[in-house]
Amino acid sequence: MTTKSFTPRELVGELDRYVVGQHKAKKAVAIALRNRWRRQQVSPELREEIAPKNILMIGPTGVGKTEIARRLAKLANAPFVKVEASKFTEVGYVGRDVESIVRDLVEQGLHLVKAEAIENVKTRAHEAAEERLVVMLAHKRLAQDRPTPSAPPPSAPPQAPPGFGNLGQLLMGMPQSQPPPAPPESLITELRTKLRAGSLDDETLELDVADDQMPLVHMFSGMQGMEDLEKGLRDAFSSVPGMKGRTKRRRVKAKEALRVLEAEEAQKLVDQDAIVREAVERTEQAGIVFLDEIDKIAGRQGAQHGPDVSREGVQRDLLPIVEGSTVNTKYGPVKTDHVLFIAAGAFHVAKVSDLIPELQGRFPIRVELESLGKADFVRILKEPKNALTRQYQALLRTEGVEVTITDDAIEAMAEHASEANERMENIGARRLHTILEAVFEELSYKAAEMGGEALTVDRPYVEERLRPILKNEDLSRFIL
Repeated sequence: MTTKSFTPRELVGELDRYVVGQHKAKKAVAIALRNRWRRQQVSPELREEIAPKNILMIGPTGVGKTEIARRLAKLANAPFVKVEASKFTEVGYVGRDVESIVRDLVEQGLHLVKAEAIENVKTRAHEAAEERLVVMLAHKRLAQDRPTPSAPPPSAPPQAPPGFGNLGQLLMGMPQSQPPPAPPESLITELRTKLRAGSLDDETLELDVADDQMPLVHMFSGMQGMEDLEKGLRDAFSSVPGMKGRTKRRRVKAKEALRVLEAEEAQKLVDQDAIVREAVERTEQAGIVFLDEIDKIAGRQGAQHGPDVSREGVQRDLLPIVEGSTVNTKYGPVKTDHVLFIAAGAFHVAKVSDLIPELQGRFPIRVELESLGKADFVRILKEPKNALTRQYQALLRTEGVEVTITDDAIEAMAEHASEANERMENIGARRLHTILEAVFEELSYKAAEMGGEALTVDRPYVEERLRPILKNEDLSRFIL
């Protein structure tokens, strides 16, 4: 199993590059991740007895709960899924089944392991794909140079039904189609050189590509509560003879054809069974589930009707998965005994004590995240590697517009974000998205016509863009 091992201090340092503040939460997840590595070092007998210490994050929206969990999984190179607890219903009600969490986690593990396996064979796949493409281009060139017959043959021989090929020809007593002769080596060498130089990128040819469309399945796509049915139908159709491996002919350029052929060759080079085994093992030993909005399923005292009726049922359905059980998936049984669960919720109305005691006990580590203020917003706009200010500068640079954002402009945007959170609903750092969009809206609109210009965004610029909104209380509530 391939996972990265950071010390807790190193992991907190990595998280600091993307998430401002919340040191307690970062410390908790860093210890939880390191304990996974420590568990792998102990004797096999004791290893199975060491259960993960699940974490419950408590704090308002927009303070970094989801980002911490997502970055944690990325740093650990582990399968990760984020789910909203409110999307699930008790067994017997219309809605998502809690076991679909584990099925989704395995799928993520499969994508992760498969991507690694394909990366390992990338060079060989490129060479094989290039060779196939060169031969196809050579056959096309020879077909173009071949003289066109003056008249069609008197009667064309009968053809076998599509998809049967030479086997159908043979069974029906028809002459078998002969493969075309191999192109001369000189033509192959010439085309290979031109292809590598990029002079054949716009050359078009017909290519058979995999047809991912399944009949009837698309009807259920996007329908609420139909995700599991859609996946089941796809699996069922893929096992029907004639459905799996279906192809359709497309006319593509050589550059795209090379990419398609590379994917096909990579699929041939990787061991699918080994990928599934590794994906299941990594899911079981390193999977991370971020269970958001857990406060939404915390039943209130005396609520026994309406939308509250299945909340306790969802908790009881979640309990076996969190404490460790075996879930059947299309890749085989998957154990959840060592999957790390990170739950999160604002708990504005409900309290942690409103969760059933058994579920509370499965989240022994409780971390309370602090609300964000002006100083935090200033740091969020300046420090992270993916800061919003850097994103806007990079986007406008694509239009040739160089934007400089001064410190006082950042101070002004942080002030207005903090003020808006105090006057209205506190949505944390997400308020910065609406503030910056209002500030840069006019510039983003005109950027395509400003190629080569340089612009400085300072406090007066920010105030000028936000003043009309801030003056109008109703408008500010609507926009900010």
